Amino acid sequence: MTNLLGLHLQLLVGATVPTPAPLKFSEALESVEVTHKDQDRSGFQLVFQVGRGALELRDYALLKEQRIKPFSRVLVNVFFGVRPLPLMDGIITNHQLAPSSDPGASKLTLTGEDVSVMMDLEKEARAYPNLSDDLIASLILLGYLVPYGITPQVETPPSRQTRTVDRQTTTQPRNATDLEYLKELAGRNGFVFYVETGAVPGTNVAYWGPPPRRGGAQGALSINMGPHTNVESITFKYDELAPKRMTFRLESGTDETLERPTRRPPLATRIPAARKRDVLTRPDGISDGEARSRAQGEVDKSFDQVVTANGTLDALRYGRILKPRGLVDVRGAGEHYDGRYYVKSVTHKIDVRKGEYKQTFSLTREGVGTTVPLVSP
Repeated sequence: MTNLLGLHLQLLVGATVPTPAPLKFSEALESVEVTHKDQDRSGFQLVFQVGRGALELRDYALLKEQRIKPFSRVLVNVFFGVRPLPLMDGIITNHQLAPSSDPGASKLTLTGEDVSVMMDLEKEARAYPNLSDDLIASLILLGYLVPYGITPQVETPPSRQTRTVDRQTTTQPRNATDLEYLKELAGRNGFVFYVETGAVPGTNVAYWGPPPRRGGAQGALSINMGPHTNVESITFKYDELAPKRMTFRLESGTDETLERPTRRPPLATRIPAARKRDVLTRPDGISDGEARSRAQGEVDKSFDQVVTANGTLDALRYGRILKPRGLVDVRGAGEHYDGRYYVKSVTHKIDVRKGEYKQTFSLTREGVGTTVPLVSP
C-alpha cells in the first residue's frame, strides 16, 4: 500500500488470484498509468526503478519474480477513503527493461490490458444454429465467468432475430477470435462490447449493448470556481461538419435515410442539422432491421463528435475516479459549454515519487447549451 498525500494506492499481483504485492514492489514503484476508453480495450503501465546489488550480479531481482511474468494478473486499487475503488484488473502482456549506468536510473516497465485480452488469443470457427445475436454473445461469455470473475450484461437488440442454420454457420469464421466476433455481433446491431472492472476488486462486467449513457452524473468538473476548481486545463471544440445522414437500401430496393441522433438522454439544447450524407455499405445476409441499426449507429457516432472537450483533472482535489461510459457535469465554462457530457475516455497518471494523481479526459456531446438547470457538485 502506497500513501499519496491522502490517497492510498494498492497493487495486487499473481498468476490467477492476485495477492498484495510485497514491500519491495511498493518501494520500487515509480508511476502508474491506466487508460479507459468507451469502446476499445483498457490498458495499463507500471514503471519500477530497478537495480542490482552485491547479491544480484546475475540479474535484476524484480525480473526474477514469478508473480509479474507475462500473463500474470494485476489489480490496481485506489482509496480516497476506506473503500477500495478498482482502477484496473488486467493481464501483463510484456516487459520493457531500460538499464542505465547512472545510479537509480534503470527502469522496468510492465504493460498490459484488461482481462478481455484473454478472449483475443485463439481463432476458432464455431456454429451457433438458431440463436439470436444476444444469445450467441451470452453463450460465448459463459466461458469466461471463471477465473476472471466476469459477469455478462447482454442487452436485447431492437431488431432481434434468430438466424437460420445456413446463415449462422458462416458467422464466426476461422479468422475471428471470440473478442472479434463479439464486437462484430455488437456492430451489426449498432451496439458496443467492452469489459470493465466491477464495483468489487477482482470482479469484471462484460457489457454487450447500446452505447450507454447510464446513471446519474458524476461529480462536477469545475472551471474558474475559486476554491472549488478541480480542472487544471480544458479545451472545447465545436465541429458543425461532424454530423452526417446515412442512406441504406432496403430489401425492396428503395432507399431510406436517417438523419437525427437517438442517444438518450439528449445532452444539448441546440443540435445542428446534418450537412453531409454518407451511404451504408450493406454486407450480404443482413436484414433491413440490422441495416437500419448499423446506419443509426453511424449517425449517432457522427453527432457525438459535434462538441468535444479535452482536459486534465487534479484527482486529489476531485476526490474520486472519473469513469468513462458515464455522464458528468461541467460548470464555469459559460452558457455554450456548461452542462452535461458523455465521458468517452479517461487516463489516470499517478506519479508515486511526486505524490501526484492526474486524470486526463475526453468528453463529447451532440451540440451546445445545457439541458440541466443545476449540476451535481
